Amino acid sequence: MTTPEQLITNSPSIRTKGYERSFLGEWNPQGFITVELMKLNLTELKLHLPIEKYKIIELIINNIKAAISEPNHYKNSYLPQGFEDSEAKGLSEAEFLEYVLYRYKYNVFPKLKILDDYPPCVQIEPASKCNFRCVMCYQIDKSFSNKSAGHMGMMSLEMFKNIVDELEGNVHAVTMASRGEPTLNPHLSEMLEYAGNKFLGFKMNTNASLLTEKMCHSILSSGLKTLVFSADAADKESYERIRVNGKFESVYKNIARFQKIRLEQYPHSQLQTKVSGVKISDINQDFDQMVEFWKDHVDEVAFVHYNPWQSAYENEINEIVTPCTELWRRMFIWQNGDVNPCDYDYKTTIFSGMTPNIKNISISQIWRSELYQELRNNHLNKNRKLIEPCKRCISC
Repeated sequence: MTTPEQLITNSPSIRTKGYERSFLGEWNPQGFITVELMKLNLTELKLHLPIEKYKIIELIINNIKAAISEPNHYKNSYLPQGFEDSEAKGLSEAEFLEYVLYRYKYNVFPKLKILDDYPPCVQIEPASKCNFRCVMCYQIDKSFSNKSAGHMGMMSLEMFKNIVDELEGNVHAVTMASRGEPTLNPHLSEMLEYAGNKFLGFKMNTNASLLTEKMCHSILSSGLKTLVFSADAADKESYERIRVNGKFESVYKNIARFQKIRLEQYPHSQLQTKVSGVKISDINQDFDQMVEFWKDHVDEVAFVHYNPWQSAYENEINEIVTPCTELWRRMFIWQNGDVNPCDYDYKTTIFSGMTPNIKNISISQIWRSELYQELRNNHLNKNRKLIEPCKRCISC
């Protein structure tokens, strides 16, 4: 049997956020968002938009102008990427501007360490259980995934509704995914229906193994904006060595059927689909092969950067002192209501036994709590080495 160590040949010393490679590419001067923003009349916009929002839109437009005249300028500024252009199509004018503002805050606020009342993105965990044991995932850690460890469970529909009720109007980006497979939750269809069109950046990740025809319709009739299929290869052998317990033919069939239903029965659907894999090896994972194999079944194909999640608590202590931007970007809400800053800390140790829970305190209060701020301050003061498992994580 092939071990994870034999399959994972990438050993990054530092991991940045975002895609390693994306089929839809980086900023394009002819991209949808860029073209639409350049059409705006700023004088008129200033009369109708709150000044804070207007200044951000004006700044992005100035960045675009600078990037057009100086092609290398975009490397140091926020400019809309290819997948954002794809997601923005079909939005109303008001939704379009809100989408651009949300993407700016998601990308820039964490870098500038700007703190709003709510995080730019909240990840909700419908299930911590998973039917796969992927080689780069914490599910292979039996001290986490064994039922007796106490980490496994499903979020109740009532808790999900309470979360959505607080986030609606305060957060644009909600992702249904974290440590487990969302489609294992028996209430997932009801969750999708309840969240509806309440979030501009409403996304779900799935391994697609349980993507039944009924589930396809539940997803396509909901307000979900982006559906991510987790797959790391374009051939059976590589896929099944990485996604242990996964059956390549079955997953391929499910994704192809979803695309067929989407095109034939939901021709006006604005849902964006993508196949996204973790780049763990330069040997068994070829991006061009991934694109060629999957491109007819999804809108986007991408690889994300690898972080050794599967050994988070055993990885060597590193010398990174850069503050982790996740502390200003997103919040994770586990299936039992516990809140954690990231899923690298998949066993919820970072708050040393004082983990906040949404049953007792609001999401906004947690986000701006002394407990959270102390963690941020430790990062800002270059004290990552004082925090477990931050001192072993390569993300920044």
